[in-house]
Amino acid sequence: MVDIKIEDPPFPGSPVVPQTIEGDAVIQFRCHKGIDCFNACCRNIDISLTPYDVIRLKKRLGMSSGEFLVKYTYPYEMEKGGIAGIKLQPIEGGTACQFMTEEGCSVYEDRPTACRYYPVALLSLRRQDEYTDRTSYALVKEAHCHGHFEDRKLTVDEYRKEQGLEQYDELGRGWRQLILKKKSSGPTVGKPSQRSLQLFFMACYDVDQFREFIKSPSFEDVYELDQATRDKLEDDVELMLFGQRFLAQVMFGDTFLTVRPDAYERRAAKKAEREARLDEIAEKIGPLPTTPPDQDDPYRSGD
Repeated sequence: MVDIKIEDPPFPGSPVVPQTIEGDAVIQFRCHKGIDCFNACCRNIDISLTPYDVIRLKKRLGMSSGEFLVKYTYPYEMEKGGIAGIKLQPIEGGTACQFMTEEGCSVYEDRPTACRYYPVALLSLRRQDEYTDRTSYALVKEAHCHGHFEDRKLTVDEYRKEQGLEQYDELGRGWRQLILKKKSSGPTVGKPSQRSLQLFFMACYDVDQFREFIKSPSFEDVYELDQATRDKLEDDVELMLFGQRFLAQVMFGDTFLTVRPDAYERRAAKKAEREARLDEIAEKIGPLPTTPPDQDDPYRSGD
């Protein structure tokens, strides 16, 4: 297997036990307000967010995706020089979650995927010769968590259903597959350009800005998009799924959107037109002054 591996966890010092388990594996765990370690896991967070997490949280908080990203998250590299992920930003000057209260999580109904899974870790794996990912799990055991000693047993699948993870997993699958495909492809797809990295970040996490990008003339000049599809993209989840398919086309050449027949020619013509206009302006302005700064300079402020 490659990509997200037990022996190569996403975070240094990960408490994941190096043993994969399946959905029918029985675990012993219960978390509740009366337990003596209540809120302990929220006091020192390292929580990665999925695109669907962002949509749920930004709606819960009544803000745009851009505002949410600035106030509550920070970016990190999933691999050196590669695509970016985002993590929850803890409280200023501390390590606790901004949503933690004495009563528990203030956004509990819309809490992130990672919070719902705890103490189980979702592992998405893919072989280099496969086109779909495989799912398995691992158990997370940390010294501060006493939920493992509670008298309750259930399977991983039962726990996932209880925590509302079936919907979260389904809506996070396309994003995970993009990441796995990029990692499993390795150097065969080349190093992504700065523009493609920015596009990945916007399409995955900043859905409101991505919607404006879809409506822009530069997008319409290249891709054909019917009105029925445009209407669907007013919904954040539909836009998120569209963005993942769009990234698969841009990054890996998957067929999704139809490129206009004369798109590249018209873009080249517009670029030539811009360059000609800049040349014309430069010719009218003439050469820039070369007066040394210690001599009289009519372009200096105050002269």
